[in-house]
Amino acid sequence: CIRDSPSQFDVVVTENMFGDILSDEASQITGSIGMLPSASLAKGNFGMYEPVHGSAPDIAGQDKANPMATILSAAMMLRYTFGLLQEADAVENAVKAVLDQGYRTPDLFAGEGTLIGTAEMGRRIAEAI
Repeated sequence: CIRDSPSQFDVVVTENMFGDILSDEASQITGSIGMLPSASLAKGNFGMYEPVHGSAPDIAGQDKANPMATILSAAMMLRYTFGLLQEADAVENAVKAVLDQGYRTPDLFAGEGTLIGTAEMGRRIAEAI
């Protein structure tokens, strides 16, 4: 049973609704669903890349959304569709560097570090690349 021993699985294949439930639950490991990139991959190098989270209409236009899942989804696209490994590493390392510097969007902010918005997080990651 997956519940009793999840580490026995490298991959779990499921239909869309159950997969959505599992990915939402797993997001708590990272601290926020805003940190989870995803890909739906086909044979060859074709894929569709998107963050796990939805569009968050409740915070649209408020500079509160975490852009990292979208940015990390683009890194996955660079790696798996275009074979641009160094470029993908640069994007992933930039996200890590900004987090290591203590910058946090509201979903990750727990009273320590520096609280910043969507635009500032994107700008800092772009500069780090």
